[in-house]
Amino acid sequence: MNVNYLDNKKTALLFFDMLNVYYHGASEETKKRMKPVVDNAVRLMNTARQTSMLIAYALANHRPDGESRSLIVNDTDMRLRPWPNDDCNPTVHGATEGSWEQKVIEEIAPRPEDYVIPKYRWSTFHQTYFDLALRSRGIDTIIISGGAVDVGVASTVYSARDLDYNIIVVRDACSNSHADSMAAFMNTVFPRMARVRTTDQVLEMIRKNAK
Repeated sequence: MNVNYLDNKKTALLFFDMLNVYYHGASEETKKRMKPVVDNAVRLMNTARQTSMLIAYALANHRPDGESRSLIVNDTDMRLRPWPNDDCNPTVHGATEGSWEQKVIEEIAPRPEDYVIPKYRWSTFHQTYFDLALRSRGIDTIIISGGAVDVGVASTVYSARDLDYNIIVVRDACSNSHADSMAAFMNTVFPRMARVRTTDQVLEMIRKNAK
């Protein structure tokens, strides 16, 4: 199959953790860095709606009391800072269930016909109904936009690959706080299991195959 071919009827657009906590609740510096990513996500959403493409939203869904959090032992926190006194103590995530922080940003707000996938771990597939929702609609390809690339986006891409989905990662519609790992995934990891494209390239693929 040609790598630029896309069957819109068998394709879903997934927005990963595009939440208030990571954008509207972030610092001005972070918002400035993420603005182009959000703008590209809006462009993807608008074109997907024009072509009646399935749109899904993955969102972190943590209990306020933290009782559903991951308890694995690791070396650092999410900012790569070593634990003080070697005491691994993950805190409750900001995107707690029902909070403003957890809501999808208004720029790409879900509609009733869209799929909202609450998740408790990094992958959109882990113990959620996402795979079932896609297969029931005959979807075999996922376009993914969001962040963070080296965390949940990567986890979702690995899971999708193992479930035999075709994946398109939209390079300039994804975000990451660590530039070096962003480049590594986009340039050396994702191309071996997915197609990595810019927003303009993806929009062209959608429009070409909508004719």
